[in-house]
Amino acid sequence: MLSYLHAFHAGNFADVQKHGALALVLSMMQAKASDIACFDTHAGSAVYDLRSERARKTAEADDGVQRLWRAREGLRSADWMPVLDVLTRFNAGSGELSVYPGSPAWFQSFLRSGDGLTLFELHPSEGEQLAGWASEASVRVLRQDGLAGLLRQLPPRQPRLLTLIDPSYEIKSDYHEVAETLEKAWRKCRHGVYLVWYPILTSGLQEQLKESVRATGVRKVLCSEVHLRKPPDRGMTGSGMLVVNPPWGFDSRLSEMMIDIAGPDVMNIDHDLEWLVPE
Repeated sequence: MLSYLHAFHAGNFADVQKHGALALVLSMMQAKASDIACFDTHAGSAVYDLRSERARKTAEADDGVQRLWRAREGLRSADWMPVLDVLTRFNAGSGELSVYPGSPAWFQSFLRSGDGLTLFELHPSEGEQLAGWASEASVRVLRQDGLAGLLRQLPPRQPRLLTLIDPSYEIKSDYHEVAETLEKAWRKCRHGVYLVWYPILTSGLQEQLKESVRATGVRKVLCSEVHLRKPPDRGMTGSGMLVVNPPWGFDSRLSEMMIDIAGPDVMNIDHDLEWLVPE
């Protein structure tokens, strides 16, 4: 199904959690000099205009990244600084947030000369925009299914691996397929770091993904979830991240970041962190 367009949701509370976690992993992994192969299985169009008709129709960024931006001077965790630096670069000179980087742009903002970035996108219009952006960003775009494509690319030539898997989950079978792909990728590259995003829904469908991952042989899986304190009656009430092989100390640092934005004056969320599967 190719109906999902992230422009309606760019910069929402789930993006803040997802891209905060991604920026933290990249920063921690780059503390070592060895090169990293980065993969984004569902890349989208890379950059989003928060003033566009699509973004304003839902106005989800207003309760997401815009709240983070307004609270930036009061954030205590130093790990928010790389996030704020990226947002500042994309909005240079404006004084306000009108542009939001999607996950490809977050990856690209951290790339070093020896690192690689491969982006997968099937949606025709999203893929076209992504390809235009990538031609200037010197990264590779593959117009194919990201889950199957990832497996074809593993193991990478670089000594380390970081993968973001975040489909829209419009199709219920995605929950099982993501877990299956994660296990196959992990068996090809057991030292890789894998980030898996999922929505937390009133229907509880996300439990299928968590149970499926528990049933695999994948080890060392951290589970981070944020829950809206004033959730809607239906749809998405929270956002989850599974992190396989997180860097040492990632759990406590991510928790500090989420605590920073949990209050009613920022994101008004609760954060839960547990090991879904221990080492």
